[in-house]
Amino acid sequence: MYEKLKTALVDLSGETGLLESQVKITAKILTPKEAIGETERKDYPLLQGKEYLMQADFKGALGQAFTDAPKNFTGRVKDILNLKLADNGERALFIATLNAVMRHLGVVDKTIHCKNESPELCAGEIQKTIIEKYGADVRVGIIGFQPAIIDNFSKKVPPCNVKVTDLDEVNVGKVKYGVTIWDGRKMQEEIFKRCDVILATGSTVVNNTLSYLISLSQTYQKPFYVYGTTVSGPAKILNLERLCFQSS
Repeated sequence: MYEKLKTALVDLSGETGLLESQVKITAKILTPKEAIGETERKDYPLLQGKEYLMQADFKGALGQAFTDAPKNFTGRVKDILNLKLADNGERALFIATLNAVMRHLGVVDKTIHCKNESPELCAGEIQKTIIEKYGADVRVGIIGFQPAIIDNFSKKVPPCNVKVTDLDEVNVGKVKYGVTIWDGRKMQEEIFKRCDVILATGSTVVNNTLSYLISLSQTYQKPFYVYGTTVSGPAKILNLERLCFQSS
């Protein structure tokens, strides 16, 4: 998957003469307030110090990526392409840059995370979109602990119809919004077996699980959606359906 994403970035940059450009890419770690603003809900992983939002600035176009291993960086597109993508930090730099370059070229939009009350509004729109398409008795699988999305679904469908996996051991086994959080290291295939439709956080493109999830969606023939700004560019390249209603 990463080779496909790298090839896409090479092609886009080569066609537009950006690959050898001396224009600097600057990636920095955003503070929670910069990333998500002031929210009423306080259990977002970003606000708990579990995740960080990386932001790449390329010619004024911004791209972002969530990660648990943030790194600062200044360099060229060519330098980013030389990264081995061996860990979450390097993958976050690459994905944020990919998003920024694609935004600069007008290939994608909605690459900047929403703030303040907007994450709540987005969660409501995601829930409405899925229920209108698949019905009020839909069994929905949510990959990644996103409290607003979980809460919105658990209020509209029976909580037993909502399954959630997460990689954070602090969340695993806990009941959140009426839903028991499953271990994402052990239960990813099970969530595809039990649910009618799957929603996956865009962070999966950084933690190296997205390709596995795509293969499971194909194996079990389940509708598969990704959400968030991290996956804005990759979703376009990989032809994935993305739900991200309040980003800019």
